[in-house]
Amino acid sequence: MRRPALLDDPKRELWLAWYATIGFYSLYTVVFFIITRTQPPGKPWYSPSQVVGWFASRHEGLLIGFALIFILGGLSATSIALITYSIRRMSVSRAFAYSYLILYAVSAVPGFLFICVAMTVGAFRPDRNPEILRWLYDLGFLSFSGTMGVFLIGSLIWMLAILLDKNRVFPVWFGYLNLCNGLTEVVVAPSWIFHAGVFAWNGVIAWWINVAVFGLYTGAFIMLLRNMILREDFGTGPLPDLPQSQGRGRLLAEFMSP
Repeated sequence: MRRPALLDDPKRELWLAWYATIGFYSLYTVVFFIITRTQPPGKPWYSPSQVVGWFASRHEGLLIGFALIFILGGLSATSIALITYSIRRMSVSRAFAYSYLILYAVSAVPGFLFICVAMTVGAFRPDRNPEILRWLYDLGFLSFSGTMGVFLIGSLIWMLAILLDKNRVFPVWFGYLNLCNGLTEVVVAPSWIFHAGVFAWNGVIAWWINVAVFGLYTGAFIMLLRNMILREDFGTGPLPDLPQSQGRGRLLAEFMSP
């Protein structure tokens, strides 16, 4: 019986991680924006009675959606692993890769899991004291938005690795896009202070602009990781160029190449 070609592909683990990354971000979008409706975030100025109503209107969605995250959220590790691999493939010190790996492994707890736990606990017993529900509500959204500063260092590490790299793993412009993404992580810090306005956790700067930049950033690094896998030769020197594209895809391929 003939073996599937994928099993003999030396890049099979890289492709598996890349498709798992797409699966994770698709799951993230569906769960947070559609099933639980926790994004866009609730209002920071809600009274205890309004928070009770917010939980009641999302009760089943919170329990079902975050149950999916608890089951499949580990897929987030694949994107971290693939990015770490990409940094290892660069000409820079391995300290960049390991620093990025450790930082994002730790920051996923306050920046991702806290909101899932807090909202699930609130939905699990809707008859709790309204003040306790509001405490869980604040914990969820403040941990999700207000701790984004921990990702700033990760973006700067990746940026420096790209700018110092001689192996042309990523284009230079993506290094500067990391800086833009890092700056958006800074502007959410005031959400711990403001209850309303552009710097509140649902404000124009702290959420809407942040999400727009992050969406662009995520789409870019997913495509660039795909290009890295296509170009990977398992050597230690500069990565080869992508094969010349034809037709309308040629300009895009040239833009995405280092």
